[in-house]
Amino acid sequence: MTLLVVERLLKRFGGLAATDSFDLAVETGEIHAVIGPNGAGKTTLINQLSGEIRPDAGRIVFEGEDITRTPAHRRSLLGISRSYQITSVLREFTALQNVAMAVQAHAGHSFEFWAPAALERSLTQPALATLRQVGLADRAQTLAEKLAHGEQRQLELAMALATGPKLLLLDEPMAGMSHREAEGIIALLASLKGRYSILLVEHDMDAVFALADRITVMVYGKAIACGTPDEIRADPQVHEAYLGDEEADA
Repeated sequence: MTLLVVERLLKRFGGLAATDSFDLAVETGEIHAVIGPNGAGKTTLINQLSGEIRPDAGRIVFEGEDITRTPAHRRSLLGISRSYQITSVLREFTALQNVAMAVQAHAGHSFEFWAPAALERSLTQPALATLRQVGLADRAQTLAEKLAHGEQRQLELAMALATGPKLLLLDEPMAGMSHREAEGIIALLASLKGRYSILLVEHDMDAVFALADRITVMVYGKAIACGTPDEIRADPQVHEAYLGDEEADA
């Protein structure tokens, strides 16, 4: 079943088309990667899908509903959750408090009274379960600022998972990680495969080819190819536009 459909998505910044008649379809339960060179428009695409910026033209359909003009908070309630290139955890709070606040926000409550709310079992129990899911249960009471970079990325993923998403939008979840940390995140995402639908933007080609069911290649705002990892590896247009340079740098 197709969960997300993007049709002819256009977003201009001055004379630059960050997404240029971009098409995409994400199936339920799949990991669909979007790859491409820096400046291809990948983060702009994620921002449009999450509702943080509005497209100038085109359509976004989620579970059969047109959400092109739906605000970000409403999309979250519909089941779309995202992570960012730069870690967005609240560093002065514990790991458990960060996830509890994500649960609280998804329930529609304000952060204003987070301190007593973070102690409520209705928040801490699902928060702790989610930390356990990402391998951080033993770090629940650790301040986020004391976590290693890889652990902070795990925490951010836990915050996204805590909202009970139907679709995870992951924007370079392995950015800035060591090889060992990246291996941990790859294993974590592999454990989520089939249980969540994931749109993955990532520059680590080893991770992409290990995880993705399908890959869309984005260059200058356009989708130039879409297929399985084997099909993308064998596509001469993709090699010319992107993979050739990536493999040369490896």
